[in-house]
Parts: sequence; C-alpha cells; structure tokens
Amino acid sequence: MNNELNIEDIMKVLPHRYPFLLIDKIECLDPGKRAIGIKNVTMNEYFFQGHFPQEPVMPGVLIIEALAQTGAVAVLSLDKFKGKIPYFAGINKAKFRRKVAPGDTLKLEVELVKLRDAYGIGNAVAKVGDQIAAEAEIMFMIG
Repeated sequence: MNNELNIEDIMKVLPHRYPFLLIDKIECLDPGKRAIGIKNVTMNEYFFQGHFPQEPVMPGVLIIEALAQTGAVAVLSLDKFKGKIPYFAGINKAKFRRKVAPGDTLKLEVELVKLRDAYGIGNAVAKVGDQIAAEAEIMFMIG
C-alpha cells in the first residue's frame, strides 16, 4: 500500500505539534503494519541552538522520537486507535551509526512486528541516503 500523507494529514492522525512534531511527510503507509516517513533536517530546528552551536548535530533521542512518531502514524491510522495517545513503553537495541546534521534528509522506516490490544513493538531504522543513522526496537502503549 502506498498512502502518502502531507503535514496537514499527519496532524489529523498524530497528537504532536510544533516544535515537537518531528516528521514532515509520510511516503508510504500500511495501517497497522508499517510506515515510511521523512524528516528534512534544517538549521532552523530549535535544538540546534544548543546542540551544538559549533557543530550542529540532531540529538539521538530526537531521531528515536521521529521514528516513534512514524510508527505511531501506522498504529493511529487504525480505526480502533483514532484519537488516542501513543506512549513509549521501552527502547531496546538502540544504535547510533551516523551523525545527522542540517541539510540531511532522514528516511524513517518502521515495521510493526507485534500489535496486541493497546501494546506493540516496532523495528525502526533511520537512514540518510543509504547510510543507517540510527536503529532501535521501540515498544509502545496506546492510551
């Protein structure tokens, strides 16, 4: 399935808002199964003011959050979860392999490997071009 969502459509699904909405578009959506999102990293991001002014680097925790938001789109697109809030339940096997800087485009790929009731697990990978920037197993609850 190849459902694309622009920022307005994403905001209909996710409860996140500026400055904490960390995805710009969804390129591919298969509700309840997977999503591929895009984050265009610009120097205008609020976190670059302090991380680090001499060498701007996107914080790893925000890359993981962007992945979680992408996965949340896949989950919250299901009718039974519309209007709900996604919460982290855990992060396993997080690895950071490449720094992410202004001008980079992050491709955020999340595949849901378990979804039961209001609990799930997703395998998540963030890439810049063909290089892996970060990867993790993310666990979540829907409230």
